[in-house]
Amino acid sequence: MFPKPRPKLVPNTFEYESFPMVKPTGFREYDARWLFEKEINLMGMQALGMGIGTLIHERGVRPDIVVGHDFRGYSSSIKMAVINGLLAAGINVHDIGLALSPMAYFAQFALDVPAVAMITASHNDNGWTGVKMGIDRPLTFGPDEMGRLKDIVLEAAFDLKGGGSYRFVDGFPDVYFKDLTDRAKLKRPIKVVAACGNGTAGAFAPKILEAIGAEVIPLDAELDHTFPRYNPNPEDMKMLHALRDKVLEVGADVGLGFDGDGDRCGVVDNEGEEIFADKVGVMLARDISALHPGAQFVVDVKSTGLFHTDPVLKANGAKTDYFKTGHSYIKRRVTELNAMVGFEKSGHYFFNKPIGRGYDDGLVSAIAILDMLDRNPDKTMADLRRDLPKTWGSPTMAPKCDDEIKYDVVDRVVARFQDMKAKGETVAGQSITDLITVNGVRVVSEDGTWGLVRASSNKPELVVVVESPVSEDRLHAMFKAVDGVLRENSEVGDYNQTL
Repeated sequence: MFPKPRPKLVPNTFEYESFPMVKPTGFREYDARWLFEKEINLMGMQALGMGIGTLIHERGVRPDIVVGHDFRGYSSSIKMAVINGLLAAGINVHDIGLALSPMAYFAQFALDVPAVAMITASHNDNGWTGVKMGIDRPLTFGPDEMGRLKDIVLEAAFDLKGGGSYRFVDGFPDVYFKDLTDRAKLKRPIKVVAACGNGTAGAFAPKILEAIGAEVIPLDAELDHTFPRYNPNPEDMKMLHALRDKVLEVGADVGLGFDGDGDRCGVVDNEGEEIFADKVGVMLARDISALHPGAQFVVDVKSTGLFHTDPVLKANGAKTDYFKTGHSYIKRRVTELNAMVGFEKSGHYFFNKPIGRGYDDGLVSAIAILDMLDRNPDKTMADLRRDLPKTWGSPTMAPKCDDEIKYDVVDRVVARFQDMKAKGETVAGQSITDLITVNGVRVVSEDGTWGLVRASSNKPELVVVVESPVSEDRLHAMFKAVDGVLRENSEVGDYNQTL
């Protein structure tokens, strides 16, 4: 019988090498993330594989799964531990090797395999590992599946049928490459800086964009799992500033920045202006709704209010549904509403037919952005940005807060704002006109300025975003007000970046 996982073990001990270690907080809302060796060991990853296999049987899904890994020094060994667990549970494993997360999602369709387990920590710092999973393509796990998986693993309630099989899928990157590039080339040679932060996307993004006719200048595209310059995270201003500098240096039409596992894309325009992903989403929604009048979109609660107020979207009859932040939530909502695209402020875009297959792929997003530029030869990326109604927005800001307490802190913050509204108190000098509590709290003032607080789904952090349609001063006033409420909770630490 496989031992029940323990929440904490000390490395370099007999127990560490004899028992699985799995810290319970690593089971997030829609995927799994741990600090490798500190919060989970290889036997713990094996237990996770057994748990995924058990859940596949429990849900009556055909026992076949795609498995891949990202470019981190430890990801390959972690993948093999997960595979061992899957084999013990009687699952047939289709290993696509080193891959982007969207390659693994694509493989579910290309290989006709129902389930996926992608070993990646995405944009998280070195030391982190994780798994993005799904058993119902194109969806990935939500809270229900994650909760059940957590119970199975922590209780060692495994169904170890045995009899699984292993197949390495040789040359799968070529299949993915062909799928994205078997199309008409761009009508003009758009000059693109492709920043990859030395992550996995560096092996794929530049050559795919070149193949569709772009003139590509790679930036930090050499694979290096130490991430020597910055974390591959297109929400990180350090990455965006490096991208900006290169765009201005080479006179590029646009800069595109990819995260560690290639499912997100950040944008810098030809003037070096960083355009946050929700604003790029508005640009794309304008472009797509002109081609498909009445198009349905889904966006997360961190995103700009322009999706509801933009006059072009209104004129095109576009409809937008605001929903919970998180790639699993937005993906499900896109499928539910049969939306054309789902947009997250983090840069996850979920293109449905006819553009994509419903999952998030940073390269599909990049190609959609280039197609938008191609359809507007008389306008630069900066022109398209200036065409939007002016708003002042923040990057995604993340103050530290332990996993064990962050949801309690958010509950307190929600209650505090609800109490303020009930008592007629002001926020940033104005009345509270609306509180949206579908995911944390989005507090809206009289002039439309808003601030959001929620718990991060993948790190021991909170998430703070603010936006004003009025002025930069109002943006800063709202941030000060929201941060003031946060600081009433001693468990909230320093920000990763601020205004």
